[in-house]
Amino acid sequence: MQMTFRWYGPTDPVRLDYVRQIPGVRGIVSALYDVPVGETWPAESLAHLADTIDAAGMRLAVVESIPVHEDIKLGRPTRDRLIDNYCASVRHMGEIGVPVLCYNFMPIFDWTRTDLAMRLPDGSTCLSYDDAELSRIDLSRGTGDLPGWATAYSAEQLAALLDAYKRVDAERLWEHLAYFLERVVPVAAESNVKMAIHPDDPPWSIFGLPRIVKNAAALDRLVSIVDSPANGVTFCTGSLGADPANDLPTMVRSLGSRGKINFMHCRNVLVTGTRQFHESPHPTEFGSVDMRGVLQALRETGYTGPMRPDHGRMIWGEVGRPGYGLHDRALGAMYLQGLWEGLQQ
Repeated sequence: MQMTFRWYGPTDPVRLDYVRQIPGVRGIVSALYDVPVGETWPAESLAHLADTIDAAGMRLAVVESIPVHEDIKLGRPTRDRLIDNYCASVRHMGEIGVPVLCYNFMPIFDWTRTDLAMRLPDGSTCLSYDDAELSRIDLSRGTGDLPGWATAYSAEQLAALLDAYKRVDAERLWEHLAYFLERVVPVAAESNVKMAIHPDDPPWSIFGLPRIVKNAAALDRLVSIVDSPANGVTFCTGSLGADPANDLPTMVRSLGSRGKINFMHCRNVLVTGTRQFHESPHPTEFGSVDMRGVLQALRETGYTGPMRPDHGRMIWGEVGRPGYGLHDRALGAMYLQGLWEGLQQ
């Protein structure tokens, strides 16, 4: 297992030299955040990012992510050109030796929370989700009330996209995902890049939009579309763990035994009601995810890929990007490494 840490580039309040001080962390998960969605990532910009990380004594281990343009998800005529651009970006990853690409296929909205600073009894704050609160969000104002992702939409843009998705149900979205994978995975394989789809977060429909990558059956379907080591998953314990119906250790054994887990996101969530949860400290005892069971399953199936502590709380007065502070994720990295070492046979 290779412990990694997400870094949002030179504008990230978390400094690379601080990340370097976390024992065991030598891989960085990052991306180019200034390239418009749908355009090819410039080779020189990607190489500069890798060089910056190398200079700090680490390596660019995972790209997370190259966003998939909405026209690809919608199956519009422009998708072929956009997929060509995507393939070019994947080739540029391969040229500088970045081995894993995490991406998602969520319509319009990336990971979604209803509170970015829920206060816990110990005084820390965390990300939380409540389906009832989501239903009260006014989308007529655009995406301003939701977390910031690769693309922010005005009220008019969002309304047009929501209208377009009325003609895309779950099966149609699967067709569009298959079209994308059938063209991108062979390029990734040739470039020695492993694709790793991130599950939908949360793993159910929001705002009436289809979400299809949410459980064991969906992940099995995904990896069978193109049967290649380059077509795998990012197994996110927090995303999948928000649905109590998902048996995470069993899912890890099924996918891991076939070599289909290409990246691990490890975080815990505490499920507090139906479609209601908040993020919690990483150890098993604080949340609903059996982290020990997940890592035990990974060990049993011989996992050797990258892992990162995912969203953490904001603790010790730290301010910055919600979920992506330094301190709690550093604690998470140490917990995960200690658990991994303790599970050695």
